[in-house]
Amino acid sequence: MSLKLEGKVAVITGGASGIGEATVNKFVAEGAKVVIADVQVDRGITLAASHGDSAKFIRTDVCIEEQVKAAIDLAMNTWGKLDCLFNNAGFGGVSGEIHEADMGEPYQRTVDAMLKGPVLGMKHAAPVMRNQGFGSIITTASIAGTGAGYGPHIYSAVKAAVINLSRSVAQELGPFRVRVNTVCPGFINTPIFAGQLALTESERDFVAPLKELSGLAQPITRPGLPQDIANAVCFLASDESDFITGHALVVDGGMTLGAWRHPDLGPSFTEAIGERLGIDDMKAVDMVYHSDAE
Repeated sequence: MSLKLEGKVAVITGGASGIGEATVNKFVAEGAKVVIADVQVDRGITLAASHGDSAKFIRTDVCIEEQVKAAIDLAMNTWGKLDCLFNNAGFGGVSGEIHEADMGEPYQRTVDAMLKGPVLGMKHAAPVMRNQGFGSIITTASIAGTGAGYGPHIYSAVKAAVINLSRSVAQELGPFRVRVNTVCPGFINTPIFAGQLALTESERDFVAPLKELSGLAQPITRPGLPQDIANAVCFLASDESDFITGHALVVDGGMTLGAWRHPDLGPSFTEAIGERLGIDDMKAVDMVYHSDAE
């Protein structure tokens, strides 16, 4: 059986854990060479080493243009081309009601990591892909960018922006056979949904209550897995999706079908997470991207 990504070269930001790690593993298994770009140095080095000559790690803060460019350059200098850029680095951002919005550092980190980061990735991948006459740029968006009630306000706004950014850039780069798409995960059942609590209360069981939510929120009642997103990204990176561009591929077990929503879930998925975890203040689950940017 032929490998879907045989001979292809990819850069994956946020590639050291979660969806990014699953995608690195999938890409290498399908024959690709991968640059793992992440701020998590120990995890990134270990993951790259596990794949031998098929992977390289470079510490990359996607908020810093020089570091994003360096990740692209590493792929070019090592393997001579760039078939795929997967803009995946991100986090849950800041929560809370809109009148409580903190427009300081947490807000800026949210926008920088999940909007500026993809813009910088596209900026430096586009010239390479235009010159070589092929390529696929994929960005992790979210179902929170397609409708209300699936995530915090700022996160939802940023993800909606990423979807439309990708559509706009797809129109520009299409004539050069460069495709630009987004993947929109639904509820992917990992402890990262618990944000800071997953970091500070590592012995606590987050998976069981979050698993319950998946049964209430979507027709396919099993929890989504990072591998589900990795499979979708692999398809968008492969030649099998050669005629697909400007598309937001939803991978959510049917959560956005709407009519399925169980009455016990309530109006907000974010609030439902807090209720199951016994959290009164949703800021307790905020994740702040630790950037080197000033």
